[in-house]
Amino acid sequence: MVKRYDRLKEIQRLDPERDFLEIYRLTVTHEFPWDIARALELALYRTYAVPSIGRLLDETAELTQRSQKRYDDTALLLDTVVEYGFDTDDGRTAVRRINRMHRSYDISDDDMRYVLCTFVVTPKRWLDSFGWRRLCCHERAAFAAYYRTLGAHMGIKDAPETYEDFERVLDAYEHEHFGWDEGARRVADATLALMASWYPALLAPLVRGASLALLDDSLLRAFRYRRPGPVARGVTRGALRLRAGAVRLLPPRRTPHYARQNPEIKGYPNGYEIAELGTFPTPGVRGCPVPGRRPSQSPAE
Repeated sequence: MVKRYDRLKEIQRLDPERDFLEIYRLTVTHEFPWDIARALELALYRTYAVPSIGRLLDETAELTQRSQKRYDDTALLLDTVVEYGFDTDDGRTAVRRINRMHRSYDISDDDMRYVLCTFVVTPKRWLDSFGWRRLCCHERAAFAAYYRTLGAHMGIKDAPETYEDFERVLDAYEHEHFGWDEGARRVADATLALMASWYPALLAPLVRGASLALLDDSLLRAFRYRRPGPVARGVTRGALRLRAGAVRLLPPRRTPHYARQNPEIKGYPNGYEIAELGTFPTPGVRGCPVPGRRPSQSPAE
């Protein structure tokens, strides 16, 4: 029988540079599937708070008019790479779809690099606060190697090397770029509404309040949201810490749990084709293509 910390011991026997995919997969699908999903949702808000990113997302209308589909497609494409790896047909198809969507828009290398950083840093910080345990040094290194590899497949230049590098780039970029944008606020509002829609209508105000309570002050200022009171923050964060304590006492997961199994993924009850996920931008349609399309090409194209 697998005991609570056996997988951590397995992870610590692996090489985070050579075995980064196996470590990342074990951590995300066995140890923390629920927490990673919540952390990556929080990472979405961080990207919106950079006006050049939030404004573009508003212009495309993908997150304001087709919120559920955009959420599903993003989760499923990223999930495919986790499940199958970079060197399989499915993994290559998923990365190719991600690249072709991004290349239709004027997205700077700096913004792309910052978004990559949110995928590395936000889960670690979430788990520091609300996980049943913290990430070990092998996991932090594997997270950095995994997203460094994804960045290479996406043609992102000068991706950070170590977890500490990812963290420094993220903090500096947010300090310099976080700010108000009307379109970004619309995208943030639409995401709050989407998350509330996953629960019964009576719970929607509580879900919205809990989501706002998890945003730090820099995000609240950027979106001009009213700062939640200490009671709302205390109850929300206390409930998450109680959950962490309960999970720590549970037996470990025996089988992997992928994002495609999450109840929040609602758009494909009859299954999906990886090559059909995402958007297929068409000239003349709102927000596409934005002049000045990124010229760089990636190996996955």
